Amino acid sequence: MLSGIHSPADLKALTAGQLPELAQEIRDQIIAVTSATGGHVGPNLGVVELSIALHRVFDTPQDQFVFDVSHQGYIHKLLTGRGGAFFQKLRQSGGASGFLSRDESAHDAFGAGHAGTALSAALGMATARDLRGTSEHVVAICGDAAFTCGITMEALNNIVTSTKRLIVILNDNEWSIARNVGAIAKYLNRLTTSRAYNRAHHDLEKFFTSLPGGADMHRLFTKWKRETKDFFVESSLFEKFGLRYIGPIDGHNLDELTKNLEFAKNADTPILLHVLTKKGKGLQVAVDHPEKFHGASPYDPQTGEAIRAASPAAASKASDQPGAPRALAKAAAATPPLPTAPALPPLRENYQDVFGRALTRFAREDRRIVGITGAMPSGTGLNHLKAALPEQFFDVGIAEEHAVLFAAGLATKGIRPVVAIYSTFLQRAYDQIIHDICLQRLPVVFCMDRAGLSANDGPTHHGLFDIAYLRCVPGVTLMQPKDEDELVDMLHTALRHEGPAFIRYPRGTGPGTPVKPAPAVLPLGKAEVLREGSDLALWALGPMLQDALALAERLHAEAGLQAAVVNARFAKPLDHELLLAQAATCPLIVTLEDHVASGGFGTAVLETLQDADSQTAVERIGWPDQFIGHGSNVAGLRAAHGLAPETLYTRILTAHQRLNALR
Repeated sequence: MLSGIHSPADLKALTAGQLPELAQEIRDQIIAVTSATGGHVGPNLGVVELSIALHRVFDTPQDQFVFDVSHQGYIHKLLTGRGGAFFQKLRQSGGASGFLSRDESAHDAFGAGHAGTALSAALGMATARDLRGTSEHVVAICGDAAFTCGITMEALNNIVTSTKRLIVILNDNEWSIARNVGAIAKYLNRLTTSRAYNRAHHDLEKFFTSLPGGADMHRLFTKWKRETKDFFVESSLFEKFGLRYIGPIDGHNLDELTKNLEFAKNADTPILLHVLTKKGKGLQVAVDHPEKFHGASPYDPQTGEAIRAASPAAASKASDQPGAPRALAKAAAATPPLPTAPALPPLRENYQDVFGRALTRFAREDRRIVGITGAMPSGTGLNHLKAALPEQFFDVGIAEEHAVLFAAGLATKGIRPVVAIYSTFLQRAYDQIIHDICLQRLPVVFCMDRAGLSANDGPTHHGLFDIAYLRCVPGVTLMQPKDEDELVDMLHTALRHEGPAFIRYPRGTGPGTPVKPAPAVLPLGKAEVLREGSDLALWALGPMLQDALALAERLHAEAGLQAAVVNARFAKPLDHELLLAQAATCPLIVTLEDHVASGGFGTAVLETLQDADSQTAVERIGWPDQFIGHGSNVAGLRAAHGLAPETLYTRILTAHQRLNALR
C-alpha cells in the first residue's frame, strides 16, 4: 500500500479500514531504513497515526505543517512523495534529509533542526495569513519537551493577540531525548491522568448548548469562569493563555485523531490538541530504550544492538523487492556480527565517553564540580556522571539559555560547573555566554561535542561556527584536543582556570591514544611542535592534526619539502611567540581547522601576523563560506568541498610553488 502513496491525495483515496495496514507498512519501512542507515527511530514510530490523520484532514502544501525539531518528519516525507530510493538513502548523500527542509519539498513549510522553534514560526505564518486575508490552516506539531523552551512560552503568550486561528498539536510522549524534567512535565502528567477535567468541561458545554440561546450563554460562562479564576472548573494552563484545550486523546487511535482534528480545523479560536503517543511504538527495543533509540546508529531490530551500516545502494535495491521493508529488517536481524580481525586496532571510545568518564573521576575528587546538560545526558557523556554521582548532575531540559545562566549562578558561589552542550546548540545561548559568563569572568567550563561535522544530520547540526562566535569575546579560553588523552588534560586544565573555558571536539572516536593515569595542566595559549621544518609550517587544530602529519610526510617524500607540524591546541589565546618565530623562518604558514575558514582559527593567525607586520604568506584551510548539507559520511563531504587529502596536498604544494615563483 505504501508504494502507491506518491502524494497526500493518494492517502485520502484510501478507506478508513485500510489505514491501520498502511500504518504498519510505514513502521516496517522506518525500521528497515533506520536499521540500515541510522536515524531518529523512536520519535517517528510514535507519530505514525498522527501524521496519517494530519494528512487526511488537511491539504499540504496549501495548509502548512510546522514540526518542532522536525526529526519526527519521516512519515510526512513518505506521504508527500519522498519514498522509494530517496527515502532508502535517508541521511545519506543524495537521499532524504533527517529533518524538514524547504529546499527538499514544497510540503516542508518551515525547516528545523533545533527544539522550541515551531510555535513562534507557526504564529508568524498564521499572522501573515490573516494579514493577506487567505484561509489556509497552520498547524504546529510540538513535542512536550518543546514547552520547556523559553521561545515556546514566549510564543504561547502572544497567540491570542496575534491570530484567532491556529492549531497546536502537543505530542506528549514524556520524552525529549532523555525523560522530560521540570514543572511542565509534571503538569502535563497531571492533565493526562485527570480524565475528570475534560469530562467536566464537556458536560458543562453540553448543558449550556442544549438550552435556548445556549451558545451565547456558554460563551458568557467561559468568559466569566476565566475572569473569576476558574470558580467552577479549573482551566488548563493553555486556556489561561487563551487557547482552547482538547484532550488528552489517544495518539494511536486514527478515528479519534481524525474527529478531533476536524473539530480543530473548523474552530474559530486557537486550539491546542493534547495527543498521547508512545515513543518507539512498533519496535519493542525502542519502547524499552527510548533514549537510546531517539537517534540511533544502524542497529539490529530484534536486539537493538548496533551493527555495521549497510550500504545505501544495498538497502535501496532490497527495498525495491516485494515485502522489502519487513524482509530487510529480518535480514538485518539475521546477519551475524562480523568477527574482529586480529589486524584491526582495539575498539576506541567516543570523545563524549572519554569526557564523561574523566569528568566523573574529577567530580569524585572535588565535590564542587557539577555537570549540566540540556536534555542530552547520553549524547554528551554526562550519563556517566549521572549514574555515579547523581547529586552532582543536572538536566535542565531543552533550555540551553537557562543552562548557561544556571551555571553562572552556581559559579558565583564557588561551584565549578561543566556545561556539556553540542556546538550547534550552544549558539542558542550566545547572549548568556557574553553577558552572564564572560563579562563577569566566571569560571564555567563548556564542553562542546559535535564540533565539526555531524554528517548524517546536516546543516542544523554541524558545529562549524563556534571558533568564530567565541574568539571575538573578551576573556575566552578556547581549545581543541588532538586526541583522547589531550581532551582529559584540557578538561583538567579548564577546571583549574579562573575564567570561562571552552573545549571543542568532534563527534565519534579519536585516534585511540590511551589516557594516562595522571592528567597534566597545559600552559594556557601554548602550542606543541610535533615536527620541525623550515620550508613551511602546518598549524592544525584537533582532528586536522592527523591530516597535517600525513601531509608533511608526503611533502617530504614527493616534493622534498621540510614541513613543520604544530598542534595549535588553543584557538584563543593563540601562541603568538611560536607563530612569529616560525613566520621569521618559514615563507608559508598553512592553517587547518574543522571549522568554517571565515572568522576561524586561520583568521586569527592572519590577524596576529598582520599586527606584527609579518609578510609571511598564509594559506587557510577550512570549510567554505556556505551551509554544508548532509551526507553519508564526513570523508564524502570533505571530498565534495575541497578538503580531501589529495586536494589539500595539491593546494599546499601549489601555494608553496607560487611563493617560490615570486622570489
